[in-house]
Amino acid sequence: METYLFYALALILVTFSILTVTARNPVRSAVYLVSALLAVAGFFFLMEAEFVGAVQVLVYVGGIMVLFLFVIMLVSIEALDRQPKLSRQWRTGVVLAVVLCLELSLLIFRGTVSLEEGLAESGVITTTETMNTEAVGTILYSTYLLPFEIASVLLLVAIVGAVVLAKKEI
Repeated sequence: METYLFYALALILVTFSILTVTARNPVRSAVYLVSALLAVAGFFFLMEAEFVGAVQVLVYVGGIMVLFLFVIMLVSIEALDRQPKLSRQWRTGVVLAVVLCLELSLLIFRGTVSLEEGLAESGVITTTETMNTEAVGTILYSTYLLPFEIASVLLLVAIVGAVVLAKKEI
């Protein structure tokens, strides 16, 4: 059953990711992105990482997407319609796509063994230390408090920047 669920989530994720990028209407694109993020949360639940899946739903689907929708609603759609439809950065997109495909093929052919060895040597938290939500919270708010606070401040700056950029001049 898990295999079928995995392939169903993968199909949903790929479909909604493509729809997110190709949609002409920004609101529809945001809704497609919500669906893709929910599929990612489904992967976390499938891997029995319930805490990370719940955080994915609460933070990204609940918080960040609401922010995106507010910014989309504040931006003038008429001004967007007057802009050229094709981006001049397609070459950069092609180069990044090739690099991503090369990295993915390297990961597939070499396997995850080298990745796991590198993570174990670098001192990344092992799974035995984070078996429940209480342990994750304890580690997050004691060992990793400074990176957590830095990420919070960066998100706040991003929100303020999005509002400033989207504000209409009077």
